[in-house]
Amino acid sequence: MKNFFSKHWLKIAGLATGALGGYLYYFYVGCVSGTCPITSNPYRMMIYGAVIGYLLFDMFSGDKSQKKMIESTKEIDNSDKNNEL
Repeated sequence: MKNFFSKHWLKIAGLATGALGGYLYYFYVGCVSGTCPITSNPYRMMIYGAVIGYLLFDMFSGDKSQKKMIESTKEIDNSDKNNEL
């Protein structure tokens, strides 16, 4: 469990920050009349904020396994081109 948190701490922080930001948006800006489908309900706004926070923080997480996969496919492509010559 400790390994999971140390590996995904930035994504978890994004979820928490986004949920807090969503609640603060609901509290200070929200829709008074209740006709706004997302901002009129604090739970929906927190979920929406958490998703946005996760996506924003995920951009900076630097997943190394995906980079390794891209590099290995480039090496395979380069070796295929060398074999054709």
